[in-house]
Amino acid sequence: MTSSEASAQRIPPFVSLGSARSVAGSGLAGLAMAPARGGNHPRPATGAAGNSVSRETTSSGRSNVIDAIDDSSPIARELAHETKRRERLVGRQLPRPDQTRIFTVSNQKGGVGKTTTTVNIAAALAAAGLNVLVIDIDPQGNASTALGIEHHADVDSIYDVLINDVPLADVVAPCPDIGKLICAPATIHLAGAEIELVSLVAREQRLRRAIDVYAKTREKNGEERLDYVFIDCPPSLGLLTVNAFCAASEVLIPIQCEYYALEGLSQLLKNIEMIQKHLNADLVVSTILLTMYDGRTNLAAQVAAEVRQHFPDQVLSAVVPRSVRISEAPSYQQTVMTYDPSSSGALSYLEAAAEIAER
Repeated sequence: MTSSEASAQRIPPFVSLGSARSVAGSGLAGLAMAPARGGNHPRPATGAAGNSVSRETTSSGRSNVIDAIDDSSPIARELAHETKRRERLVGRQLPRPDQTRIFTVSNQKGGVGKTTTTVNIAAALAAAGLNVLVIDIDPQGNASTALGIEHHADVDSIYDVLINDVPLADVVAPCPDIGKLICAPATIHLAGAEIELVSLVAREQRLRRAIDVYAKTREKNGEERLDYVFIDCPPSLGLLTVNAFCAASEVLIPIQCEYYALEGLSQLLKNIEMIQKHLNADLVVSTILLTMYDGRTNLAAQVAAEVRQHFPDQVLSAVVPRSVRISEAPSYQQTVMTYDPSSSGALSYLEAAAEIAER
């Protein structure tokens, strides 16, 4: 797929993804199959007159995707289930929070989907009309890449905010694909920020103060208040992550459905407890999202069950499956919401965003 072809798929998620009929209508028509007599091969369902009849269209002439699905096969059952999930999102209005909710997306284990979760939930909320800021404090700058924000060495970035006291307002850039979504990018300079922060005054509070000043600047300029701030952390527990914990009021923890992710969770919770005692008493672990779920394995189901047992109030009902589309999207500098809004990964992140907004 070329970049121009990918751009053609940039549809506002809560319009296109919420509409199961528009996404799946044509693709599901061929699934309405009835068994042929005297053989095992399926044949198209026919009407009383013997002519082929599309089960997509009801007597009233309106498209009905669910009626078009024969759930006699596993694939068809899965499509029927996804269709029902999409239809529950049709016309769904997400509530605006009473005050800005600041999330730190953290897990010291790498490869669990922190950046993917950050950008896709942020994109889903912004597509619903909420004002969202993503702050990328990972030196790799993957969140900046996924949102289509320039983050080469010559760009002012979150490094300049933390080290050189540059206002956050001078750093943020709009996401080209999604309105109401802005990002403070990360550059390679952040790789040395851990060392440079050690000698600075109030080193743990610098990001928090920058966000507070930015909020006041927006108010002074007559701009709308931010509804959500998501801070994408590096896979470590250094000073950058500590700054994120001090700036946030909530922690969102993506957990890969594998054993190693559980092992690292206990250490992360201990560090959060230390932050609560000494630096940010208001910090709470409010949200846990299960990612890279593979329903074909017993291990994934066991890990999911164990996490839900220990954290019944924090774990979201939405589960993000393993998805090639989610992995492909960043190569086009997009989130999966705009890259392939009909994918199962986009649907899962939409459900997760809606669940977070309604908590």
